[in-house]
Amino acid sequence: MRLGIVVGLEAEARIARHLGCPVAIGVGGAAGAALAAERLLEAGADALLSFGLAGGLDPALAPGALVIPRAVRAEAIWPAAPILLARLGGANADLLFGAADVAATAAAKRELRAQSLAAAVDLESAPVARAAVRLGLGFAVLRAVCDPAGRGLPGVALAALDPAGGIAIGRVLAALISRPGELHALPRLARDAAAARRALLEKVRALGPLG
Repeated sequence: MRLGIVVGLEAEARIARHLGCPVAIGVGGAAGAALAAERLLEAGADALLSFGLAGGLDPALAPGALVIPRAVRAEAIWPAAPILLARLGGANADLLFGAADVAATAAAKRELRAQSLAAAVDLESAPVARAAVRLGLGFAVLRAVCDPAGRGLPGVALAALDPAGGIAIGRVLAALISRPGELHALPRLARDAAAARRALLEKVRALGPLG
């Protein structure tokens, strides 16, 4: 199996590379993830893994909770490959919702939870699933909750990404000038993201190389 890994951010890529597989950063949300998946497939990957952070939809999931779903739901429901789920230690959730846009508020997450019954939501997993299923290939998802169901994402955070998948400090400062009331939310978001990254790193170290 030649596994390719799609992530959204450079910080996620640094962790995913410990799995010993090619990694592509899907900067630009769902569209970027689709391009990243295609790059990996063109380079010879015959299975895909969507890896990184996710938003919680299940209120029971705290920051750092790992989500390995049996299937991804968007316009269809795509089951993950059993062999990949087994290599990840088994599924621990039924569904992850693959969104086209960020679920930025707690109200939006409640609505998604009610509609989809999914445990978590992200932008990369649906494009990864589509790309794999189109070619009859397997995929799986390994995600850690960053922002839990009861909290939204400040607009400052959404404006922070640079084209390389990193954090553009200049964009953060510019966003804070226009939205200074969001400053208080950043330390908590940083703690949540750190908890999610720690959980992913611990899981990756436990799994060892998958390539």
